[in-house]
Amino acid sequence: MALSMTQQIGTLAGATVPDSSAGESTAAVSAAAVWKSPTASLKCKVMRTDGCAEGLSPPLSPCRSPVLRADLSAACQAFTAEVAEEEYVAGGKEEKGKGKEGVPVFVMMPLDSVTAGNAVNRKKAMNAAMAALKSAGVEGVMMDVWWGLVEREKPGEYNWGGYVELMEMAKKHGLKVQAVMSFHQCGGNVGDSCTIPLPKWVVEEIDNDHDLAYTDQWGRRNYEYISLGCDTLPVLKGRSPVQCYADFMRAFGDTFKHLLGDTIVEIQVGMGPAGELRYPSYPEQNGTWKFPGIGAFQCYDKYMLSSLKAAAEAHGKPEWGSTGPTDAGHYNNWPEDTQFFRKEGGGWDGPYGEFFLTWYSQMLLEHGDRILSSATSIFDNTGVKISVKVAGIHWHYGTRSHAPELTAGYYNTRFRDGYLPIAQMLARHGAIFNFTCIEMRDHEQPQEALCAPEKLVKQVALATQKAQVPLAGENALPRYDEYAHEQIIRASQLDVDGESGDREMCAFTYLRMNPHLFEPNNWRKFVGFVKKMKEGKSAHKCWEEVEREAEHFVHVTQPLVQEAAVLMH
Repeated sequence: MALSMTQQIGTLAGATVPDSSAGESTAAVSAAAVWKSPTASLKCKVMRTDGCAEGLSPPLSPCRSPVLRADLSAACQAFTAEVAEEEYVAGGKEEKGKGKEGVPVFVMMPLDSVTAGNAVNRKKAMNAAMAALKSAGVEGVMMDVWWGLVEREKPGEYNWGGYVELMEMAKKHGLKVQAVMSFHQCGGNVGDSCTIPLPKWVVEEIDNDHDLAYTDQWGRRNYEYISLGCDTLPVLKGRSPVQCYADFMRAFGDTFKHLLGDTIVEIQVGMGPAGELRYPSYPEQNGTWKFPGIGAFQCYDKYMLSSLKAAAEAHGKPEWGSTGPTDAGHYNNWPEDTQFFRKEGGGWDGPYGEFFLTWYSQMLLEHGDRILSSATSIFDNTGVKISVKVAGIHWHYGTRSHAPELTAGYYNTRFRDGYLPIAQMLARHGAIFNFTCIEMRDHEQPQEALCAPEKLVKQVALATQKAQVPLAGENALPRYDEYAHEQIIRASQLDVDGESGDREMCAFTYLRMNPHLFEPNNWRKFVGFVKKMKEGKSAHKCWEEVEREAEHFVHVTQPLVQEAAVLMH
């Protein structure tokens, strides 16, 4: 017996879902009943400059009536059929006579969307969830394409299994795909719900040569991502890591060439742990690091130290080349606990500190530059955009040294902009700057750690504006509340200097597709959030009208989504 849409969504949580729909008839519903507002009775008496209404609110939606209960799949089909009549841009195409408006929303798929056996995980639930997301006006999905799954057994042997099916599923639902080339391990970072190691043959090589792994000053090895110190050396069965990444991307492009530029619209290239361009300076695994610790430099494998030695000699200070800072504290120290990071007389602000931090951050920039050169060459003229993810390290941002950013490889201090060089490097390749922590507000974070996510986002927005690089965003942690949604909407409009004009984020990716998203209250807020993001800063509708339109769809689907949420727990 076929599962209902609600039951399929329910299985995202792996729950056994009984069939409660037996005997119920499912009527077809027109898109007008699902989505469109009764425009004759929907009026805004007075318009304010911020686009909201004063005075009379629109009347209660007829969709609030419990009589109107439609099957979600019918609603989705009806919505999809008539969505072209709406006043926003759909499917990446601009409506005649209008420019592109608003910020398209993508949703991250579960980390384990493809199983260890290279099949789609929870296929029926995934299919149902995609249909629901499309009906809510979501632009597309982001999926991790794991190196550790596809090229797991032998070098050069690729099994795209479940990804072929997932891509076709997204295409069937009219969803765009942001494909992440995930060259890192899954497991050990914030939000990692499963473990996917690097390919077996790569792990074997690291076991034979531990210096292929990032290493801290105490000799702790990190298997999340191969050390960038050996980027160009033939240490992986005769190939260099950068060659392995390029071969993987080329094989991906060959396999999915019929979808590039149409369904697959973006390739996000993994550059480090969690897919981010950074060093693994704050590893949560085994309790090594805890928020808001400063982290630790990761430059003590023999390949990094060899580069440091050469840089020191070229600088005329060979004595600086034997080791990184030895007075920079431990992972969970705070800046003032250390000689290197303290505000008064800290080594970070002296000649040695400047030399070391320049080298350390430059190595990261060159790593990004090398991989982007391969990516842009492989995907040239395919119609896909290339993006790179940068971590939102907002803790201790209010200090002079910005210690956690420094250990991660971002040479950003009170006296130096560390994000402009990254933006300029991306600009050379025409890549998108993807940034996290967009949902956070300064006052929500522990002020004793001088956290400042809003100020950090503003700095990054200004850097990308100066470098003329598109900026995209993600939320760092799962949030379902309107408070976070409003912060994302505000941040996405990039009003950082009062002169941003019509500049907005080019996309926003929401973390993440899971059972909580489909809980009634969360789903209602999410649908409204997507509508508001699509309206953008040049909204033609007042906020109340946008919210009312969102309510129409929510109330049609709410009984089903509510049923699914109950069965998930």
